[in-house]
Amino acid sequence: MLGIANNGQVCAQVLALEAYAERAGAAMACAYSSSAEYDAALIAERRAAGVYGPRRHRKQRLATAAGVSAALAVIILLIV
Repeated sequence: MLGIANNGQVCAQVLALEAYAERAGAAMACAYSSSAEYDAALIAERRAAGVYGPRRHRKQRLATAAGVSAALAVIILLIV
């Protein structure tokens, strides 16, 4: 009787081990087909979380406005 109980326990342990192995294999599966796809998703997620901070185009707009106004000033000076 003791041998049957141990045999049943071993069988249960083997089944549990197989189930753990299947779950471990599923956990290692990757949802992304390439590392570039993973990186793009990671960056998009971080941007959505605000890790990179707000986008600031203020300096670019200021430089463009300064360039346009300087060009207009030169044109006006050439005309006059």
